[in-house]
Amino acid sequence: MKITAMAAPWEILVLSEDKLSPEVLRRLVADGFEDMVKYVVDVRRGLIAIGGELHADAEKALIEDGSSLQDLWGANFHPMRPADKRIVYTSLINIRPRAGNQGMELLDPDLRLRVRELSERLILGPGDELP
Repeated sequence: MKITAMAAPWEILVLSEDKLSPEVLRRLVADGFEDMVKYVVDVRRGLIAIGGELHADAEKALIEDGSSLQDLWGANFHPMRPADKRIVYTSLINIRPRAGNQGMELLDPDLRLRVRELSERLILGPGDELP
């Protein structure tokens, strides 16, 4: 996990291999939107940048880390919801008509699956609950 500092109170973490601890997830949620956290997934490199006020903040952190824009997709993570409702595949950065995504919601089922798999591996899995 790499920490990318942003203007207080927003913090962005880049996750690559280690799962985010429940304590850090709680802090990111509490310091931001109180019920969810924004994040961006690099579907090619298998990275997640989580936190920040805007998806564009996390997107910027991943680009600075070497990601390519075409591989980045935004979503919102609601850790207190049931596992099948935790991910909302909506972000302004997802509007990409040239990539076939006309609106804010990520529609491609293969990309959604990749986002879900990485989210469950690096943020919170389907059998995991926040203590």
